[in-house]
Amino acid sequence: MKKLLILAAVTLSLGACTQREQNAGTGALIGAAGGAVVGGLATGRAGGALAGAAIGGAGGAIIGSATTPDRVCVGRDEWGRRVRYAC
Repeated sequence: MKKLLILAAVTLSLGACTQREQNAGTGALIGAAGGAVVGGLATGRAGGALAGAAIGGAGGAIIGSATTPDRVCVGRDEWGRRVRYAC
């Protein structure tokens, strides 16, 4: 059952729509895994591992999303005005 949940989480994080969402999902997975290990080792209890996973997952998602560069292009519309749009 654990393997199925891990496989589903990895598949969902890699199937994100945009690069920012994909990086946030990957960061959440890495942060949750690292947080669970550190929390489990620090407390020696399952509760510590769960708390570490929650904190690490949230932090990883924030960092993964924040480190994705914005892709904005500049062009001209039909009247010659400069417009910005996502590339």
